[in-house]
Amino acid sequence: MTAGRPPRVLVDATSVPADRGGVGRYVDGLLGALGRMDPDRVDLAVVAQRSDAERYSRMLDNKAEVIAGPAAVAHRPARLAWEQTGLPLLAQQVGAQVLHSPFYTCPLRAGCPVTVTVHDATFFTEPEHYDNTKRTFFRSAIKTSLRRAARVIVPSKATRDELIRLLDADPTRIDVAYHGVDQAAFHAPTEEEKARVRARLGLTDAGYVAFLGAKEPRKNVPNLIRGWARAVADWPHPPALVLAGGQGHDDEIDRAVAEVPSHLRLLRPGYLRYADLPGFLGGALVACYPSFGEGFGLPILEAMACATPVLTTPRLSLPEVGGDAVAYTTEDADRIATDLADLLHDEPRRLTLAKAGFDRAKEFTWASSAEVHVTTWKRVAAL
Repeated sequence: MTAGRPPRVLVDATSVPADRGGVGRYVDGLLGALGRMDPDRVDLAVVAQRSDAERYSRMLDNKAEVIAGPAAVAHRPARLAWEQTGLPLLAQQVGAQVLHSPFYTCPLRAGCPVTVTVHDATFFTEPEHYDNTKRTFFRSAIKTSLRRAARVIVPSKATRDELIRLLDADPTRIDVAYHGVDQAAFHAPTEEEKARVRARLGLTDAGYVAFLGAKEPRKNVPNLIRGWARAVADWPHPPALVLAGGQGHDDEIDRAVAEVPSHLRLLRPGYLRYADLPGFLGGALVACYPSFGEGFGLPILEAMACATPVLTTPRLSLPEVGGDAVAYTTEDADRIATDLADLLHDEPRRLTLAKAGFDRAKEFTWASSAEVHVTTWKRVAAL
């Protein structure tokens, strides 16, 4: 690295899925913050799927070279193969001094130092919540990245500590960069924004409990359904439960849905428009997220930024994000029922949590996350 000049960094954004999801929010937030940095802080190149290339070019406002990857990388097996062969070649072509892989995996022979983001260790701490293929793949990928990467970036101290405890990772090579929240995209919504979402969901003026995320076993959606049903079963006008987001692969959800009494209303609208998320989250009585464990917990931060009272679990990273600004429960359906009912019946507490969460969410910025990434890349380039 030339003295006084930032290192040339290639960020591989080809792993961002079409539905954005958690990794999409991370890459989008990080690149947006990097694009707002002074150009003398970072010299950036980005490779993305063809469908994302123009979008990232606009986001980065010509402050970075954006390269469209091969069409085949839209399919995961082809992307993983290209990561091992085409990505190192591209890194050489753009003169990268550091290659950043933002989603667990990295090239075995990159031709330059590599940094990798490992989002969580739940493939080791909660193995029963993944199918065998996914568990095996990500366990191997994490071990390989810890061994091969010059440095690893994680989104929480809890994830760092679990990697050290479970895999004997070198603590001196792990950097914690908390995720941020886009305050423009996730904000306290207007009454009009709330009403628009309620109308689209067919809820009119009815209250509801919100969940936003993939329906994976780790998210504990079946016990959320059972807990909500028990919490509101005797209400004269019971609030609905709205499960928004990807469908995932938790077969237990359908069994839990089948148990819901007929007078209760449960909605599964799938993906909502990005512009509707503040109205959806901010219009809820409570955002409930009783996960078995997270590497960070972006959905609870986004709900907090929308001034929504949050009920979650004190597992892994979630207390780092929620602090004293959220309410806590356990993963058990009966306990969820009790704690959710208490919160639904206590409007003053919900208002207090909504304000506390909204204020706390301001502490998590993508600008801060980008600063940690840039510092990591400079350290690696100087090796």
